[in-house]
Amino acid sequence: MKITIIYDNMPPLKNGLTADWGFSALVEARSDLKILFDTGANGEILLGNMKTLGIEPASVDEIFISHPHFDHIGGLERFLDENNSVKVWVPTCMGKVTRAQETFFLSRPTRIHQGVYSTGELEGIEQSMAVETSKGVVVVAGCSHPHMENILKTAFQFGKAFGIVGGFHGNGPETLKGLDLICATHCTVYKEEIRRLYPNAYMDGGAGKVIEIE
Repeated sequence: MKITIIYDNMPPLKNGLTADWGFSALVEARSDLKILFDTGANGEILLGNMKTLGIEPASVDEIFISHPHFDHIGGLERFLDENNSVKVWVPTCMGKVTRAQETFFLSRPTRIHQGVYSTGELEGIEQSMAVETSKGVVVVAGCSHPHMENILKTAFQFGKAFGIVGGFHGNGPETLKGLDLICATHCTVYKEEIRRLYPNAYMDGGAGKVIEIE
């Protein structure tokens, strides 16, 4: 599994990348499956960062939208200008993506591919992705608007808990106890507290961050 953060408001890790409020990441769950998780707020920034990172829009197989807030779907239409043959997985609170090949609405925990799952829409607002790795399940979250306990309990029904990557909003640091990997991005309120409590698990996000787990 490989996660490349494309869009984040934290300082970028590579020259030529632009920071902006929002989140997007490329999740390569397998060598033959590339899923764009969210699309940031601005399509030109999204595509510009993808170009700098060497990610071709045409190489993306599917899009997974966590929730329909502007900072997570603002780049969607511009991306579809480059590649509209993708399938799109959305929570039920979001409408159909008419320009995409197909839209799938997820209301409950669902396997979307071998080893790749959605929590389904939680608390009426957001879904997260869960990916199996040899070390356990890694969660990719957009903003974690639902309670973190709910997100993790739902995601880890698919396998042993290992880590989480994404925005944690205002969820308390104590909700992340026991995880081996914590990559805080975007809207996370308590980054410094999380870093202090879990120094061996914590890492910063930022556009250009690459996380690889066998």
